[in-house]
Amino acid sequence: MLNKITSALPHHLSFLKRIIRLTQQNEQFCGLSISGSASTNNLDKYSDLDLVLAVKPQHYEALARQRKELAASYGELLGCFTGEHVGEPKVLICLYQEGDELLHVDLKFVPLSEVVQRVDNPIVLWEEDSQLSNIYQGSDGHYPIQSLQWYEDRFWVWVHYGAARIGRGELFEAFEFVSFLRQTVIAPLAKKAHGLEPNGVRRIEQKLPELANELKGILPSMDKAELKSCLYALADLYIHYREMLSTDLASKGFDSEQVNVNQKAQTASLTYLANI
Repeated sequence: MLNKITSALPHHLSFLKRIIRLTQQNEQFCGLSISGSASTNNLDKYSDLDLVLAVKPQHYEALARQRKELAASYGELLGCFTGEHVGEPKVLICLYQEGDELLHVDLKFVPLSEVVQRVDNPIVLWEEDSQLSNIYQGSDGHYPIQSLQWYEDRFWVWVHYGAARIGRGELFEAFEFVSFLRQTVIAPLAKKAHGLEPNGVRRIEQKLPELANELKGILPSMDKAELKSCLYALADLYIHYREMLSTDLASKGFDSEQVNVNQKAQTASLTYLANI
């Protein structure tokens, strides 16, 4: 199935050919697929490889204890660790020396029954008895995102938190918090409103260049007045996308979301920000 990934570069291909061969030789596996940018044939020289290694259920517990040893057998492994920090403890995040290139590879070892849980639609690299294809054809992958009400219930509390940090002079914390709101709230809602995968600020420069330019103007320095201005700007963007997702889309005939706007919290938090 590698012929489907015409964007793969030589170091991608050499690693993929090796791991296909080695996993096919290991009777604990029943298939291998690739997700991420490879699954849409959009690899470039900066791309990592996101591989899903489907394990036969009876072998999963034993194999899970051998993940690092297996990863080392797939190439010149420079370092690896598990992905608890991104909510993916079954993913082994690896860095390989592949010829002259450094290659980041995510190896997700999962029992066959869990292959269905995914954020996109992987390409099958090999499989036994069409097991992966049958699972993937039964449903589409979806990138998870919270409801608009989930954001509304939190956003104005978050604005107050950021304002309080500015008021106290915790400017490093406030600086990081601006980034948190941009990554966790604004970018996902903007992408959702435009029918894109809501994966934070990833590739926002290519997918939403107008928003990217607007966000460039909301990059604060370690200055109280600038941090306040950034919080105001993020609040304005949040309101814009809240209205777009709850009202504007419906007027254009698209699906929209119901949201109970917490006007009291919105007014109180913005007033607090103004007065710090």
